[in-house]
Amino acid sequence: MVFAVPLFAFSINRQSFLGGSLAFVLFCCTSSAFYLLNDIADVKSDQRHPVKCKRPIAAGLVSIPAALVMAVVLLNGALIMGWQQSPTLGAILMSYAMLQVAYNLKLKRTVILDILAIATGFVLRTCAGAAATGLMVSSWFLLCTAMLALFLGIEKRKAELRLAEIQDIKRRSVLKYYSLPLLTRMESTVTTGAVMSYALWSSGPAFGGASTPWMLLTLPFVLYGIFRYQLLSDPSPMGRRNGSGGEQGGKTERPEEVLLKDLPILLTVVNWVITCFAILWLKHQGVIF
Repeated sequence: MVFAVPLFAFSINRQSFLGGSLAFVLFCCTSSAFYLLNDIADVKSDQRHPVKCKRPIAAGLVSIPAALVMAVVLLNGALIMGWQQSPTLGAILMSYAMLQVAYNLKLKRTVILDILAIATGFVLRTCAGAAATGLMVSSWFLLCTAMLALFLGIEKRKAELRLAEIQDIKRRSVLKYYSLPLLTRMESTVTTGAVMSYALWSSGPAFGGASTPWMLLTLPFVLYGIFRYQLLSDPSPMGRRNGSGGEQGGKTERPEEVLLKDLPILLTVVNWVITCFAILWLKHQGVIF
């Protein structure tokens, strides 16, 4: 997300790469600190989970005191380096840390606010990329980021709900307030918002978006990627194809696994990146405007 800012701004240079890399590392440290704290807090429930029981802390491979010390070191180190680099970057990291505290203490058990908190974390990552590189971010780009983050959060909850029903495992407490029909309606709303905001951004400077309207050529890749992801999150067709009674619908509980293991989505992302860079190169050559 932090590297998306210079990419979408068509600012690929040494300064933006170094700034984006710093923001990337600091957010890795900050989020890792809270992953450790969250795993410490949830160690007993994770030990009863069929997948989460393999996490290092739940499996006993890493002791709780060692994980706690590492979390403190990572969080403090990231905040200090962020403030030294830029007060804005430091403030964004602090906001993200406060959001994570609120999420772990209350929001992850509060219906709707749990998904909004997840999406806000992605928006803060984008803002950190802008602060670290000194670039302006289009409002359409921020809106698109928020909509896509909400989409992934909803898909994650759908997968968790479906997986809990299939395997008859104890669900996270917030899931009792959700149902598949409700999440499907929420998904429809944010999908429409994501597609429209991306389309308006890619329409070019006339709409306050990208620097060239040729970015509209990337819209089909975004559409296919979203629709493909929805296909993977729908348990019925995936279950019939795999003969697993719908369990494959739980794959989208971890979006990174879909990105790395589903070949059509991986090819879509690669082709989207190639198309973006081709448009950037042609614009710099003066071939397109």
